Amino acid sequence: MSPKGHTAVTGVHPAAHVVAPAGSAIAVGSFALGEDEWFDVHRHSAHQLAWAPRGVLAVRAAGRTWVLPSTVALWIPAGVPHATGATCAALMRSLYFWPDRCPFTWETPQVMAVSGLLRELIGHLSQEDLDTGARQRAEDVLLDQLRPVSVTTVRAPMPADPRARRVAEALRADPADGRTLAQWGALVGASGRTLARAFAEGTGMSYGRWRAQLRLEAAMPLLAAGVTVSSVARRVGYGSPSAFVAAFRRGVGVAPGAYFAPR
Repeated sequence: MSPKGHTAVTGVHPAAHVVAPAGSAIAVGSFALGEDEWFDVHRHSAHQLAWAPRGVLAVRAAGRTWVLPSTVALWIPAGVPHATGATCAALMRSLYFWPDRCPFTWETPQVMAVSGLLRELIGHLSQEDLDTGARQRAEDVLLDQLRPVSVTTVRAPMPADPRARRVAEALRADPADGRTLAQWGALVGASGRTLARAFAEGTGMSYGRWRAQLRLEAAMPLLAAGVTVSSVARRVGYGSPSAFVAAFRRGVGVAPGAYFAPR
């Protein structure tokens, strides 16, 4: 179903329950995702706000990965290819905004803080029996609540060089592996210098920067699941919680407590 004057939102999972009364500016889709369940790359005809009131979402788009606990959502502009999944069982709530009735012109994905008020508004708009006036008022307030927050995307692309890729795959399997590039080189048949150049050319960042990003990527779902900072630090390769918090702040822009704290 779609509001009068619009076609249905493209790219919506067929199992989704979508509430989109005639005349509304925002449609709300709800569906469950299992652990590590992903929707392949797709795009929508409407802008999307991807959010999970329960569980943790992950979105891959434009060469980046966003991990989204319930405290944040991701704005995905219409037409942007993306893949969506869950790092643990999740209830996904997707809001779809008709571009011709949306005041925002963001051209790239934006992280949004989900306040208590925004959370309640999303739940309110998921009801099918709201009258037209109540829905319009709630939509206006919801639009007023959408503000991007300043956080940096975690990004750890895979290098193209097959030897560097072997190293990257091993580190994805065990982010805490502390072998040096020279030690990895002896394993994959390349010098440490060659591997360093392959990471720089294939990922756009130094090996040290890439490994730090990979560790943050691995840490995100653990933190979102409630694992303690000290345990996460150890599991992704940091010698102390303070070193991990410092790396998280450098990589994301805020400390773990600020990123995952209820708003």
